[in-house]
Amino acid sequence: MRRNSGLDPEARLEEARGLAAAIGLVIADSFAIPIRDARPGTLFGEGQVANIATACEQSEAELVVVDGALSAIQQRNLEDRLKRKVIDRTGLILEIFGERAATAEGRLQVELAHLDYQAGRLVRSWTHLERQRGGFGFLGGPGETQIEADRRMIRDRMARIRRELEQVRRTRGLHRDRREKAPWPVIALVGYTNAGKSTLFNRLTGAEVMAEDMLFATLDPTMRAIRLPGLEKAILSDTVGFISDLPTQLVAAFRATLEEVTAADLILHVRDIANPDTDAQKHQVLGVLADLGIAVGDAQLDGAEGADEIAPIPVIEVWNKWDLLPTVQAEQLAEAIAARSDTETIVPVSALTGEGCERLLEIAGASLTEDAEVHVFELSSADGQSIAFLHARGEVLSEKQMVGPDGVPGVRIEVRLSPRELGRFSAL
Repeated sequence: MRRNSGLDPEARLEEARGLAAAIGLVIADSFAIPIRDARPGTLFGEGQVANIATACEQSEAELVVVDGALSAIQQRNLEDRLKRKVIDRTGLILEIFGERAATAEGRLQVELAHLDYQAGRLVRSWTHLERQRGGFGFLGGPGETQIEADRRMIRDRMARIRRELEQVRRTRGLHRDRREKAPWPVIALVGYTNAGKSTLFNRLTGAEVMAEDMLFATLDPTMRAIRLPGLEKAILSDTVGFISDLPTQLVAAFRATLEEVTAADLILHVRDIANPDTDAQKHQVLGVLADLGIAVGDAQLDGAEGADEIAPIPVIEVWNKWDLLPTVQAEQLAEAIAARSDTETIVPVSALTGEGCERLLEIAGASLTEDAEVHVFELSSADGQSIAFLHARGEVLSEKQMVGPDGVPGVRIEVRLSPRELGRFSAL
């Protein structure tokens, strides 16, 4: 049913089973149904609906999950025909997000997405919506229908949540500005859900972020400090995993969370290299990043403020779960990596065993400093912020005390800085 996901039918079915298991559903049966012509009333044909009903009876299923988008009418008609609750892919993902969101911001984002989803399903969704409330004569007209009242309440609640999220976004922006002025580069982990981002995050930082073999184990962003060769400190950020056909409501609602990626100095794209659909998953991740206005690698940030002055965000592909590959396949992939162009940086690792993680840190540190050039600054000794920035964001080659022309004590610093850090230093 998801024609553009790039995954084969069995992989799509396995992903759907993973989504159901992620929320604790016991899967009685699962199967793929080819759809040639989508029926406006039920999506499936008459015979297919009958087959689904029979399978439900035989397996005693209480819930039917359709791994695709259902209109409100299709959902209602299927529930009438199957005599069971029916939810679609968007509804299932919303349920997962609602259960997993841990922070106040995450809960607001989920509620906004859920209300947006619910607002489009008021027509014929509830039987009581056909009734009207009595109106007051001086207001004119027959009065406000129940559906109009419910829709208005949803709109009002969504407006309040958007105002709260906008405040969160402003606060996050201030924190991000403070981090940019503070002397530490930011590295963002991105990747398909269940690619092993949180396991890698824990391995690199020694943290104990929830990392389980399930889809969407991480929803709220987490940040920890790490050490890199050539850098005093860096901030590693773990983000929500991407997935094919991510509901548009969630793309919009979680924009504030994913905005952390736009401010990153380096992106680590974590891929489950042992997954047969790893290439399709890669394109899904890049597609979502593009939807958010983020271009990686050699591409420029689309529409980013100051894009002409800020260098594009470099990206390192982290081929995770290397330990799960058969020996022959691992050797073939290693040869393929060696044959790649210099513009593509690929690091095979196993976040579970730690294999390759030290090399990843070395390459990440080198990536953050590879375009660095030597600059000399003469600063006042009282300018502690600038001095601290140069020490932490650059490689200080020499530092000498001096006295300025006006007799003010100062310091002459020779430091190696990347173009991106030089731009940030100039903005201090």
